[in-house]
Amino acid sequence: MVFTARGAEPDRDPIGEDADMPWHPSRGSRRSRTLNTSLGLAIPALSSGFGLRSVDARTAPSPAMIRAYRPIVNQSMIRFSPVPRGTSVSRVRERHGVRGEWVHGRGVTPGGTIIYYLHGSGFVVCSPRTHRGLVSRLSTLTGLPAFSLDYRLGPEHRFPAAGDDAIAGYQWLLDKGYSPNQIVVAGDSAGGHMALDLLAHNHAHGIGQPRAMVLFSPLSDPTFGLSMARQNGGHRDPMIDARLGANVIRMYLGDVADDHPRLTIPVTPDMALPTTLIQAGSLEVMADDARDIHHRLTAAGGRSELQIWPDQTHVFQMFPLFAPESARAVRAAATFVTRQFESSPAR
Repeated sequence: MVFTARGAEPDRDPIGEDADMPWHPSRGSRRSRTLNTSLGLAIPALSSGFGLRSVDARTAPSPAMIRAYRPIVNQSMIRFSPVPRGTSVSRVRERHGVRGEWVHGRGVTPGGTIIYYLHGSGFVVCSPRTHRGLVSRLSTLTGLPAFSLDYRLGPEHRFPAAGDDAIAGYQWLLDKGYSPNQIVVAGDSAGGHMALDLLAHNHAHGIGQPRAMVLFSPLSDPTFGLSMARQNGGHRDPMIDARLGANVIRMYLGDVADDHPRLTIPVTPDMALPTTLIQAGSLEVMADDARDIHHRLTAAGGRSELQIWPDQTHVFQMFPLFAPESARAVRAAATFVTRQFESSPAR
């Protein structure tokens, strides 16, 4: 089941429009709606309990709080996003170089085409381990091995460390003999911003672009301006407060100017843009980031498909235990990837 909204403007919400379209259910599953209601009550209290959020979310958490809270976040993600049986993992730890892990889903063997995965994090939490379940499911459904990058996080490392690592990881794959046409870049949340940064770098340096791109709840505006505007307009995300998100990411961004070209990444008509699938949840405060990326890709002449999933939250694809939409969305993403290689053989 695929819910597709093509050509949506960044300031419009396809959810609630064209409700009679056959691809568009009116609501999410009962399980996901019940969960989201519970999260809306529990998350603020939990965050305040750990000292991460004041009543109005204007007090920035400290780096020490992030370091203390990171293991709790990571372990929770691992628990609620289990790794399927039959997954094979091999770590990459090159001295003074790229770090990450190769993930082979059940029955997947090494081959000539791969997924390059950039995990989300707010640039301060998570790792390939937290996202191993999602990456494995994507690997199994596509039949492709995946390399999941372990990039540097804030507040220990500052902008643009994560983006530099994503660029280095892509170059490492090219050096290993993969052609750009054999690589699908996938990522979620902050990983979506890093994917755009990678495209801009490739364009500027004459490096081939990946075959395709899959983005789950991607971040377009690290200043959280789009999210703040959506929240100030009355939208309430059951999981993420825009002010808190902005404060957390600022620990990675430091004092970088908001108009820095690697922060607000240009997407221009002279760029060779990979065919892209973007998925986001209708409930998330970052949904306008997904719309913004979709709009900028299509305005530059690229091919982009935007899917807004009703009653879903941020990177819901990670959590198959919570809602049936998670598995359906990953299957839709896998179908998209498979079709990119069916259209013409990879070189």
